[in-house]
Amino acid sequence: MTNMTNLAIIDLGSNSVRLKINQLTDSGQVKLLRYEKEYVRLSEDMGPEKLLKTAPIERTVAQLARFMDICQTIPNVQLITTATAAVRQAVNRAEFIDRVKREVGLDIHVISGEHEAYLDYLGVSRTLPLKNGLILDTGGASMELILVDDGYAEEAISLPMGSVLLSQRYHLGGHIAPENLYDAIIHVDEVLAGQRWLNRARHMRVVALGGSNRALAKMYRWQQLADGGNVPPVHGLTMSTTDAFALMHQLIATDKEGRAAIRGISTARADVIVGGLLPVMALLRQLHMKQLMFSSNGLREGLLFQYQAGEVNPEMIQRLDFA
Repeated sequence: MTNMTNLAIIDLGSNSVRLKINQLTDSGQVKLLRYEKEYVRLSEDMGPEKLLKTAPIERTVAQLARFMDICQTIPNVQLITTATAAVRQAVNRAEFIDRVKREVGLDIHVISGEHEAYLDYLGVSRTLPLKNGLILDTGGASMELILVDDGYAEEAISLPMGSVLLSQRYHLGGHIAPENLYDAIIHVDEVLAGQRWLNRARHMRVVALGGSNRALAKMYRWQQLADGGNVPPVHGLTMSTTDAFALMHQLIATDKEGRAAIRGISTARADVIVGGLLPVMALLRQLHMKQLMFSSNGLREGLLFQYQAGEVNPEMIQRLDFA
């Protein structure tokens, strides 16, 4: 008889929180049972003081409680709840974690930037053909960069620069003033220039993930299908650098409402997508890359692979016996 376990992963990011529940068999089969995503914008208005604010906390706690309610309907659940940049950087992270434990019953595990980058590497490298290249995961408050050389992660770093932070700091949410965009581009260029090892990825392929990057892929695929046809999946989708620059031009040329009206761009992301795309645009320019590939897999899939291999720290696994 085949034994089955239901693995639930809650991924609390800076912009959104996601729940993914997979059914796992002892033979290695994986079946998706449920996937949920909500924008909570936890990193909203954190500012230089790195303080999680009341309104984002309230939204996030309410959403985590809803996710816990969903998990209660699934039998034999093992749950892993991770938090990334927003909670990692927050000066009041201990108070936030304690409140979630007290009110929701969730044990949140804050993972390091390096661990997050490695999980991205696992999620991408095991599901896409990437022997040599660069993986970029742009979140709300951080971005992870991984250099893949001959299939191995040779460099893996996390930088405190993301879609929400850049968009709020440089006022890129609505109509974009040229001087603000210029300042944001210079800042991103300077941060990336400090990572000299990136030159090893020159002319290679870049694989992008994270909400803003995936939104660019969705925008591209809909525009490519203006004359009809089947919509290709985001995972593994490729576009030329020239096309990426043209789409960025289209996003910059309008305001928040105009971006939200573009098919593939959600209303909830319209005010942060320009800031979220600045890192990948900078890499395409600086490293003279000809092609951009997209991944739908990252941290959550990396955790799944680690769990299957028995490599997840047992302290991270919360067993639920509600159903």
